[in-house]
Amino acid sequence: MQILPQSPTELAVNAARSQAPYNAERRTEILSLARLENTTREIATWSGYEPTPLHNLSDLAEKVGVSTVCYKDEGSRFGLGSFKALGGAYAVFRLLQGLIAEKTGEMPSSQDLIEGRYVDHTRKVVVACATDGNHGRSVAWGAKLFRCACTIYVHEHVSVARRAAIGSLGATVVVVPGNYDDAVRQVASDAAALGWHIVSDTSYEGYQDVPRDVMQGYGLMVQEAATQLGSVPTHVFVQGGVGGVAASVCAFFWETFEKERPRLVVVEPKTADCLFQSASAGTLATARGDLDTIMAGLACGEPSILAWRILQPGADAFMTIVDDAAANTMRLLANPGGDDPKIMAGESAVAGLAGFILAAQQPELRVSLGLTAESRILVFGTEGATDPEAYQRIVTDHEGVAPRISA
Repeated sequence: MQILPQSPTELAVNAARSQAPYNAERRTEILSLARLENTTREIATWSGYEPTPLHNLSDLAEKVGVSTVCYKDEGSRFGLGSFKALGGAYAVFRLLQGLIAEKTGEMPSSQDLIEGRYVDHTRKVVVACATDGNHGRSVAWGAKLFRCACTIYVHEHVSVARRAAIGSLGATVVVVPGNYDDAVRQVASDAAALGWHIVSDTSYEGYQDVPRDVMQGYGLMVQEAATQLGSVPTHVFVQGGVGGVAASVCAFFWETFEKERPRLVVVEPKTADCLFQSASAGTLATARGDLDTIMAGLACGEPSILAWRILQPGADAFMTIVDDAAANTMRLLANPGGDDPKIMAGESAVAGLAGFILAAQQPELRVSLGLTAESRILVFGTEGATDPEAYQRIVTDHEGVAPRISA
């Protein structure tokens, strides 16, 4: 049964995927369950922490011919509307914790910083990053929470609403001509000149400790989902971007279930397909497109080195979708019909679900990915409507009514 209008997709099955444990020591040096215990211990003390909901889309599952489809909804995370609240803010804490330990020999907790016990040290620190919106908002929130200064760089295509959301947290917002990667380069240059500390969600040669902490923060979302599910999914479809969240998902299930881990499919916009291109080339590669996509949080041209070290041997397949697929999936969630809940999902939140539905509708892709009537699907809805105006433009028609997609 066709749930979404058919649209162009590409699938690259990952020839490098290891069936046996692949260099487990190297993988756990990046992300591990042991480190996740410490991460969970800290984040669980933050005011407002609670697991985000996992929705069972039973009506959708029946229509596409699988056993279950579960949607981890990050729209309520710490009031920031995105899973990135876990990563950027946690990395700010870890950075400040390390700086204070170097100066004092003491290792403060999150609560020590929140309560201002080290404010004489933290107020002298400036953290900075480039963002498409959600990561920068998390870093700004972390800076406010842990009492340091913050400057966030956005590229010119980031919406006014997302800029304002970051600025409302007390951060200085700098707009850079060009795209996300141009903003990354500019903040790196300025931070080096001014003595700021970069808190980036992407890693590159010589810069890996902070992005590792960002990805480790994401692991809490995956751990919550695994606990809520109660059984191991057969497939996980997850967004691409620089690869951080996909690597976090991959690492968690790989270490937890080893050979029995679910198949992992990484989904990207066709115009920002750096992971797809890397998988096709067998080595790190850049996106072939111009990064112009409504899936703004995934508009990344270069993979994270650390993420790729996990995804290259660990992901099963890489997939691209076009913007129409994301928009149609947002509308489907907003007005699902049947017994499935209505979900307010942002543009970048739905890439994994869109990729799954499109794959499930195509017999050749079902076979390639091993999708059957017994398949149990997990997807991560990584953001809510973080730009409300854009959400309304995409989801509602001219009369303001969400159009239902016919089954």
